[in-house]
Amino acid sequence: MEKLRKKLYSIIFEADTRSGKLFDEILLAIILLSILLVVLESVAGIRIKYHLPLKILEWSITVIFTLEYFARIWIVDKPLRYIFSFYGLVDFFAVIPTYLGLIMTGGQSLIVIRAIRLLRIFRIMKLSRYTRAGRLIAGALWHSREKISVFIIFVLTLALIIGTIMYLIEGEEAGFTDIPTSIYWAIVTLTTVGYGDLSPTTGMGQFLASIVMILGYSIIAVPTGIVTASLLRTKENYNTQVCRHCMLEKHDDDARFCKRCGASLEE
Repeated sequence: MEKLRKKLYSIIFEADTRSGKLFDEILLAIILLSILLVVLESVAGIRIKYHLPLKILEWSITVIFTLEYFARIWIVDKPLRYIFSFYGLVDFFAVIPTYLGLIMTGGQSLIVIRAIRLLRIFRIMKLSRYTRAGRLIAGALWHSREKISVFIIFVLTLALIIGTIMYLIEGEEAGFTDIPTSIYWAIVTLTTVGYGDLSPTTGMGQFLASIVMILGYSIIAVPTGIVTASLLRTKENYNTQVCRHCMLEKHDDDARFCKRCGASLEE
């Protein structure tokens, strides 16, 4: 039994072996298919015409993901650590909506069921586990989190100040009925979205709007530069081994023991 667990562990949690790569490729295809089903099911014409095939495919995929989820729990040494890890929660949300749809029945709960079933879109987050590029971008975003957080706070503060000034300049007559509405206009203008539902009419307001529009380009450029710089500094020299004891990923290629708990990676 222990030999089977080790074999399944190398297939499911690691992609260095031929069987592990094949498992990942098959699971990727199933994930993409399940996402396509969620999208198609939201189209009324397709949902009505192909209800039975969609239902059969959905339940087949749900069963596969359920077996995968429980297999992961069975083969790790500390199941709770996996269950409450990021990917453990993603795997859980990938399967639970379909089962909840069976429990929650009745006309009044139809909207709730629909919302729960749409949670299946969480399956797309499973993709990042199997793509090197996804892990690289996620790592860059994580390393840049402090700078991005400071930048977002700065943008929100700037929107608050600009919105308040625009409220004082334009007033309720021009549609800037209150400060929250003016802040909404500032955010829309700063991000260069420009819905056009609100626009200044006075010369001073238009001058301020012009400054905000120019600032908008830097608003887009700054976070892009932060993440790009982090990507350039990030070097991924890791393998796909996952520690069975503490579930730590990204070990060095020559690592023989886990750098968190010290457990052997060659068991």
